[in-house]
Amino acid sequence: MTENQNPPGKLPAPAAPAFELLPRDLSAYRQGNVGIDYVHRFESGRPGPHVLINALTHGNEFCGMVAAAHLLDTGVRPLIGTLTVSFANVAAYETFDPAQPFESRQLLHNLNRIWSSEWLDGPEDSPELRRARELRPVVAAADHLLDIHSTSQDVEPFWVYPAFARNSEAALAIGRPAVHLVMPGGLGSGTPVIQHGHFGEASGRGAGMVVECGQHFLRASADVAIDVTRRFLAHFGLLGHDPAWAAPESARCFELLQTVVIKTPDFRFVRPCIGFEVFAQGELIATDGPDEIRAPCDDCTILMPARATIVGREGVYLSRPLR
Repeated sequence: MTENQNPPGKLPAPAAPAFELLPRDLSAYRQGNVGIDYVHRFESGRPGPHVLINALTHGNEFCGMVAAAHLLDTGVRPLIGTLTVSFANVAAYETFDPAQPFESRQLLHNLNRIWSSEWLDGPEDSPELRRARELRPVVAAADHLLDIHSTSQDVEPFWVYPAFARNSEAALAIGRPAVHLVMPGGLGSGTPVIQHGHFGEASGRGAGMVVECGQHFLRASADVAIDVTRRFLAHFGLLGHDPAWAAPESARCFELLQTVVIKTPDFRFVRPCIGFEVFAQGELIATDGPDEIRAPCDDCTILMPARATIVGREGVYLSRPLR
């Protein structure tokens, strides 16, 4: 074992996070205006698209909460079309404990992996399934969807979206973040909300995109979330363009090749990883019990490496650069 390798069965002990963002009381937003808790809809009375801004798909990803609350607190109203603002997994959000800050991601199911008919129409029950079933008509009504997320590690913000031209065109036009992770074959570990219904169809009518804004508890992540949310709304005409916005940066795009799901308690990386590390073809990235996870191509770039070993959850995304 080299000095950069981790002991078998363990990931490196993560550093204690800095809490620049913490939960706030959301009870004032509970009563929406569409008959579903924490869902608020505003119609302009003018023709235009219906845009859904969705926050708190995961309960400890506070930047989306800040961005959604910003829209409501500042009285943002669409110039055209319809704006819907949703706080998704408030039940998980309300369990946040600074002593265990990653445990409030979900209560039972990952709310961002159960948006298939198999799950939504199936017999299982959980707080997340009940909430997804409640939100199903909200998602179905939207023409465009921005789902706001953050990452466990402090890495550069990036887009995630199915590899449809309508998504890449929107991301390139919006311009921030400049990093794109495209999914030609879906996520591979479940169905996220951006692949639900028409958003997951090649002939679908609108953009369905995740923005990963940075580390969960950093103020900078909330700043990114607010900025990208306003740019997203402006792109579709619901807000005016801010002349202070810089021109779009040159994009760096990655194609998702494989989502590795942890199979055993012995999953470990061969060296500490936070995301965007690059491996040569065939190079060992991680082991999972008897299985080896090796880079399937040169310049294999990993994203979202797990910070803790939890069997059944995602261990890492393997991607290759497109440009």
